[in-house]
Amino acid sequence: MFLTIATTHQPATDLGFLLHKHPGKAQRFSTTYGEAHVFYPEADDTRCTAALLLDVDPIALTRGVKRGKGAKGSPDLALAQYVNDRPYAASSLLAVALGTVFRTAMQGRCDARPELPATAMPLEIEVPALPARGGEEMVRRLFEPLGWQVAIEPIPLDPRFPAWGDSRYVRLALTGTMPLAEALRQLYVLLPVLDNAKHYWVAPDEVDKLLRAGEGWLSAHPDRDLIASRYLSRRHTLTRSAIERLAEVDETAPENLDNAVPDEVEEDAGAAEESAAVAVASAACAADVPEGVGATPASATAESAPAGAGDVAAGAGAVAADESLATAPATADAVVAGAPAGAGADERPMTLARQRRDAILAALRAAGAERVLDLGCGDGKLIGSMLREPRFREIVGVDVSTRALTIAERKLKLARMSERQRDRVRLIQGALTYTDKRLVGYDAAVLCEVIEHLDEPRLPALEYAVLGAARPATVVVTTPNVEYNIRYAPEEPGGEGLAAGAMRHGDHRFEWDRATFRAWAERAAAKYGYAARFEPVGEVDPEVGPSTQMAVFTRTETEPAGTTRTADAPRPGDTAVPTSIPTPTANDEGTGATA
Repeated sequence: MFLTIATTHQPATDLGFLLHKHPGKAQRFSTTYGEAHVFYPEADDTRCTAALLLDVDPIALTRGVKRGKGAKGSPDLALAQYVNDRPYAASSLLAVALGTVFRTAMQGRCDARPELPATAMPLEIEVPALPARGGEEMVRRLFEPLGWQVAIEPIPLDPRFPAWGDSRYVRLALTGTMPLAEALRQLYVLLPVLDNAKHYWVAPDEVDKLLRAGEGWLSAHPDRDLIASRYLSRRHTLTRSAIERLAEVDETAPENLDNAVPDEVEEDAGAAEESAAVAVASAACAADVPEGVGATPASATAESAPAGAGDVAAGAGAVAADESLATAPATADAVVAGAPAGAGADERPMTLARQRRDAILAALRAAGAERVLDLGCGDGKLIGSMLREPRFREIVGVDVSTRALTIAERKLKLARMSERQRDRVRLIQGALTYTDKRLVGYDAAVLCEVIEHLDEPRLPALEYAVLGAARPATVVVTTPNVEYNIRYAPEEPGGEGLAAGAMRHGDHRFEWDRATFRAWAERAAAKYGYAARFEPVGEVDPEVGPSTQMAVFTRTETEPAGTTRTADAPRPGDTAVPTSIPTPTANDEGTGATA
């Protein structure tokens, strides 16, 4: 597969700064199914062209592929594993290579020339062989509304036999003026959309990748619904979720969107009785857990990365597949559920991740919480810590990524737990920016290193879903303190602090200072009938404060301020989301720095 990007911007060699690839070098990168090569056929002040050549290994592409449609199968390869167009025609394989090789450029970052990413420059992009299901009309429908001049040359099935006609492939040339990062994100989405197939199974975290790459252009595209449907392999539930979230970008009030739980999988009227039965069963699990072992959760390894490096976000799909546009977070430490803190626990380093979990558990104990939601649970470390304490009778982990939940189930060893212990924990998939009836009626909810993984305009939706609809008695929120970043040494010897504007994790959308976090928490608390108090987590520096900041919301009102109800409407503690909701205020856009 081959793709070129050229510019006549002056000086044209600025393209090398934006792509973070030196024009004087040919570089090679490993991808899941082959090797990507980046080189420059021409590079001077008047014109610069960067080429991406993806050399696909057909054997690696078919290795492990199962026939038929399933969680581990690729339907597009099922009938032709060894004879297909995948090694040659631009597809999701090339999109993945773009996201891997030019990840920093797609994020709009250039530390050497910070002003360049926002600069609109003349671009010429060519793809010699592009599958176009829908033909020339579909190509124009997708690219022309974005400001591209489109030149299409159909490729015949065989030049020796003109009567056979044209193939479904075209040679595509795009000419336009825009920031390079925006152009790369458009290609990342639209290449597999034109192919109308993907080489890997589409999971719920693909919705987050779509919205992340589509930021700034997809919500206003006249064919956005078609793009979402094709990108998500026509999976109805995922497509609906993507379209609803794009509606938020169009300033649709978050509380006016449909419930996040699809109708076909919502709990029935017997959910409350089932929940009570789980609580009764789990109350007897103390015999399975030694008394007092939960006071100090165990951590298997030291956290070598800064705070946030091991965070797994809700709505970000942070435990991502290899194809993810975002950087997959590293696991900071490991938790084995049910393993008591035994001999040698005091000898393990007190990592920031462990201090964070200890602080959260202390807040939950002080609140007397017994039924707890871990929102954005990721791979389940906090759940593992709570399982060691019999006081937590019911624990529900929620994450948007089904892959993260699969990893959590494996790490927590749920399949090997006793029945009474297993009844205490439940893992469910859901997006935290939508109201969800399954989350109503719990004592406490935890958002551990979650909010910074959402775009700030989407925070009001999260606030309403948790504080306005679910309304637990206590909500614990932790997030990095950006002021503390100057205390983290960079990779360079002798460096002091992270680089200006750098964040602790590649998927963070923002990092707030203490004043901004306090202002956000106090505003959200006042709006939804809570009181907020603030506690430091980790080492407290006299100048810049703690590494992690924590807010504990305590509900002071039965219903959020401004809510009106009919006599028949359920209350916040019932098993249904309130039918009347508070009116959103004008200052719901959030505060603080924008990533």
